[in-house]
Amino acid sequence: MSSNVREIGRHIHHKQLHFEIDSIVAELGALRMDSLEERQRKDKPPWLPSRKSLAGIVEGIGAVLFPNRLGLPAFTEGGTHYFVGHTLDVTLSKLYEQVRLELQFISGQDSLSKSDYDHAKDITQTFASRLPKVRALLDSDIRAAYEGDPAATSVDEVLVCYPGITAITHYRVAHELFLLGVPLIARMIAELAHSTTGIDIHPCAQIGGSFFIDHGTGVVIGETAVIGQRVRLYQAVTLGAKRFPTDENGVLIKGNARHPIVEDDVVIYAGATLLGRITIGAGSTIGGNVWLTRSVPPGSNITQAQTRNEVYEAGGGI
Repeated sequence: MSSNVREIGRHIHHKQLHFEIDSIVAELGALRMDSLEERQRKDKPPWLPSRKSLAGIVEGIGAVLFPNRLGLPAFTEGGTHYFVGHTLDVTLSKLYEQVRLELQFISGQDSLSKSDYDHAKDITQTFASRLPKVRALLDSDIRAAYEGDPAATSVDEVLVCYPGITAITHYRVAHELFLLGVPLIARMIAELAHSTTGIDIHPCAQIGGSFFIDHGTGVVIGETAVIGQRVRLYQAVTLGAKRFPTDENGVLIKGNARHPIVEDDVVIYAGATLLGRITIGAGSTIGGNVWLTRSVPPGSNITQAQTRNEVYEAGGGI
């Protein structure tokens, strides 16, 4: 077949593919404007922080915190300092832009005032000053994972392989940003880890050091959960809310304390569900698949009721 014949065939085929693009674009535009008007944002800027940019920022922060494992290998000591300094400078500049976008989104203005720009800078600088604290907490988390998992061969393996550490790293970064007043950025960073690991930790939750999530898939830690020191969770554990109260207009009341408090040295095994503002006393063990909606004192050992297993013969027991 000649090239001219093929070209004619493609042209005819293309003419047959008519997708009504203009009408679809118009309908989508109308729906978009209705949505903005309903949310009272028709005349306000739609700019939001970028999920893609935040993913790169978290990667940069990881490289700053652990340059020899999450950055570039084989540094000299002087080279490591240079890499950390350069990467931190670039990463903080990108973070500043995302903070500025969130502040502008919150303000609803076309541009920020000088004080808003200064506020964005202050948030970024304060966050940077907290990175040593974040690193120290992560060191305790990594050590807890290594000491708590017989399959772990080194702390380096834990850092680069364990999804629980990935989720906790995102959480610890997001938590500091949440406290500094950029909750949307914090939530987006937490959700990056959720998408990757299946571990859902709200950035507002309070979590102490030496925290270990083993395996991890399906773990949920709610907004107002409080977790003490040296706590260990296994896969599919839920620290959730028992109920969702509403106001007189039927609208959900948000921000009230509705998730569990887990005190120091608690172990919660796979599939356990803990709901409501209950307290799990220090040193307790919660068995797998337990459903718990009441507080338990320190040192408790909560398991499922024993499964009844009887053999009936000739109708016995019926």
